[in-house]
Amino acid sequence: MKRSHVVMVACLLMCFSLPVLAQKDEGYGALMTPQLRSDKLGASEHLRSYVVDGKLHLSLRDAVVLTLENNSLVRVQETQVESSKFTLLGAHSPFDPLLTSSYNVTSTTSSPFSQLQGTGSLNVNVKDTTRSFQFNYSQTFETGTNVQAVVNSNSNSVNNSFYLYNPYIASTLTFQFTQPLLRNGWLFANQAPLVLARRNVQQSRANFAAEVNNNILQAVTQYWAVVQARGSLEVARSSMDAAEATYKRDKRALELGALPPLDIYRSESQVASRRVQVIQSEYVLKQAEDQLRLTIGADQDPYLQALDLDLTEKPDPEGELLSIDKAAALQRALAKRPEFDATRAALANDATRIRLAHNHLLPELDLQGIYASNGIGGIGPNSANKIVSTSSFSQLFGFGFPTYEAQLSLSLPLRNRAAKAEMGTALVSRRTDLYTERQLQEQITLDVSNAVHQLEEAKLSIVAGKEALDLAKKTMAAEQRKYELGSGTIFLVLEAQTEVATAEQSLLQAEVGYQLAVAAIDHATGELLEPYHVQIAELTK
Repeated sequence: MKRSHVVMVACLLMCFSLPVLAQKDEGYGALMTPQLRSDKLGASEHLRSYVVDGKLHLSLRDAVVLTLENNSLVRVQETQVESSKFTLLGAHSPFDPLLTSSYNVTSTTSSPFSQLQGTGSLNVNVKDTTRSFQFNYSQTFETGTNVQAVVNSNSNSVNNSFYLYNPYIASTLTFQFTQPLLRNGWLFANQAPLVLARRNVQQSRANFAAEVNNNILQAVTQYWAVVQARGSLEVARSSMDAAEATYKRDKRALELGALPPLDIYRSESQVASRRVQVIQSEYVLKQAEDQLRLTIGADQDPYLQALDLDLTEKPDPEGELLSIDKAAALQRALAKRPEFDATRAALANDATRIRLAHNHLLPELDLQGIYASNGIGGIGPNSANKIVSTSSFSQLFGFGFPTYEAQLSLSLPLRNRAAKAEMGTALVSRRTDLYTERQLQEQITLDVSNAVHQLEEAKLSIVAGKEALDLAKKTMAAEQRKYELGSGTIFLVLEAQTEVATAEQSLLQAEVGYQLAVAAIDHATGELLEPYHVQIAELTK
């Protein structure tokens, strides 16, 4: 008999340890990283390793990696994933074991009113002192089973001569379990909050990946904006140099009397106009560089903020221009865009909530079982009529005085509006998420279509831009030659110079537009993330 009770206690202890093992990968210690514990933000990572000859030497990949490491917006978005992990930790709370204890002392003095109170006289007051101690352990498991183990001990001292033990100690060891059979019973109903919380973590990771996809595209766009602004500045300076050379030649001709005085103003005004363009281009470049510094986190360090940027990528595409099949690109987008992972997780949660709402519509049917062991002890006579002290715990753990109880209870609500409202809300949420999924598919289809059109436009623009630049240079050379031979005018020469500068700007814009179109294709298909998945996994691990 004793052995069976020992086995029962051992099984209970083993059951208590199972939830701890199940939660080891989702525990507080694993989630509480040193970065979260710190009340300060770290400095920009690895940026100083990119300093070469007093400049920040960056390829396009370097700029993207630094954006993932240092960009404050990316880090703010990352905290949403961290928050969902702690929400998951909180979903484990119903299964946390609870240990409570109490100690109480009560002393009562009263006037006697019966001989059975054992004081021996009406002039002797009844004095009763009780000390009680209780120790309780309770835990709910993922099957819905609630288990409690209670040790209760009461020590009573009274001036009653009829007591066999005085003081006497009564102790009880109780094991109790309650198992819901319908509502909130078994694994699904109790694991549902954990399942929902885990899917919310997946959904937050997918949303974060989608945001990072946008952040990478932004970094790429800003990188090429700097390249384009730098190229535009070079074109503006080249155009100004050409105007200044023409002005010097005209000024020399004026000094020699070969040019009418009024004709010098045209070339002089062109020099001033193109100088304005250079100044404007310089500040456009400064603004683009400042924006890129902000994105890669360089402005977090005053030393790095003051450095010039040395970007290594050239806008002129290398090799054969990219060709994209629209239908194939759309299939890749539907398979790889992280937004679909988020919508799938949301729809799976909707299905779980609907099933959980069905469970909450069921009546409550609970099975309860109780086993208790009792013990009495204290100071009193033994079988030889000698006064001895006995322990109540020897009887308690001898299991010789048991109590058994079983109970089956049914609760049948006549109206369950809360569960019906829960069901309706879950159905509405599912419908909303279905529309969201369809809207997302429509938007991604449009994104792919626009990106393909943008790529085709950029390719045609590059071809046309090269041809236009070649013709503009030939025209400028011809007008310059005619002007030198006296058959042309300064107006046509300056106009030809402007056309060359315009053609150079258009070609530069087309080349950068092609690079941005390639990035837009990768963004629309979800492939912009592929080279950087390692860094993203490090952010959300």
